[in-house]
Amino acid sequence: MDRLSNTVRPYAWGSTTAIPALLGTAPTGEPQAEMWMGAHPGAPSRITRTDTTDTADTTVPATSAPAEQPLTDVIAADPARELGAATVEKFGPRLPFLLKLLAAGAPLSLQVHPDLDRAKAGYADEERRSVPIDAPHRTYKDANHKPELICALSPFEGLCGFRRPLETAAAMEGLGVDSLKPYADLLRAQPEEAALREVLTAVLTADPEEMADTVTAVADASERLGGDYAPYARIAHHFPGDAGVVAAMLLNHVRLQPGEALFLGAGVPHAYLDGLGVEIMANSDNVLRCGLTPKHIDVPELLRVVRFEATDPGILRPEASPSGEEVYETPVDEFRLSRFDLSPGAAPADLTAATPQILLCTAGTAEAGDLGLRPGDSVFVPAGEQVRVSGTGTLFRATVVA
Repeated sequence: MDRLSNTVRPYAWGSTTAIPALLGTAPTGEPQAEMWMGAHPGAPSRITRTDTTDTADTTVPATSAPAEQPLTDVIAADPARELGAATVEKFGPRLPFLLKLLAAGAPLSLQVHPDLDRAKAGYADEERRSVPIDAPHRTYKDANHKPELICALSPFEGLCGFRRPLETAAAMEGLGVDSLKPYADLLRAQPEEAALREVLTAVLTADPEEMADTVTAVADASERLGGDYAPYARIAHHFPGDAGVVAAMLLNHVRLQPGEALFLGAGVPHAYLDGLGVEIMANSDNVLRCGLTPKHIDVPELLRVVRFEATDPGILRPEASPSGEEVYETPVDEFRLSRFDLSPGAAPADLTAATPQILLCTAGTAEAGDLGLRPGDSVFVPAGEQVRVSGTGTLFRATVVA
């Protein structure tokens, strides 16, 4: 078991205070958006491990001093040992998930993720056309899908999935903005899938100057009316003139309480607006944006990926088990997230598993083996390694279904 040293990413939308408050460190004044835990090549966690050599009756420590090394390198050196044979057979020789602390102080981009088949086809197509992997117009960075789960640690606000077209039409009409009327009329006149497709296409392909005027009018009306319209005023404040402000009106507005979660599957448009949470996702960089960003928006590809259907956002609450583990059930195998509320005096919970694990403390204190964990501390547990946890606080467990 290895204590992780993790990188905090300073994306502009990040909160300046939420992650420092959880870690017990002083804010720097700069945004601290995400703390990454795992083996993503962009910012792999680092560990300090003393290698050992097994003999017939004892374990002899290596003579060299331990050095900090990326978890990517440790896994690459012996995937079967670190991940377990079943994980390697199912997902290949890499950790299939990335765990994060995510702290949104401003809206993230409105985005959607492809399914596995579309990711493979899109990646192969761009490779065949020799589109540079770091080109700003490149859509597929890899051949993997990117389902994800966000679990709130604080009150958390976001957008998730299309709401019913008639509800959106009524909301648009309630603003009294004349330039929204054609969108509202389409939402009322067309069947659900066609209505959502036509309106999103029209919004993203509208004349930029005309759309900027519409967004300004939406922002002014939303600020004046408040209530359910308040989020659009806030979004427009951060993204003046951005067509994504109008696209956001097509989506369900969701508020999570601590412990509640959202699962974002393929084709579901979403954006996080505010709050602190634990996020887990398949280890992929494939994101198709549809607003609230200065980055490239590939409208034709986006329209292939988006699921044009109204959905209930489906707030998840963990399902308790006799062991005290509370599991957030999802339909994917790349990750499995669960939570333990540790109680003083309770028997240690045995988390030994044949799959790799990352354990993250988010409140109180925990003991994982002989390692003490405080909020923000995390450890990597190789497949098959024995681990028992105890303490007083909250511990998240990330692993795979293999």
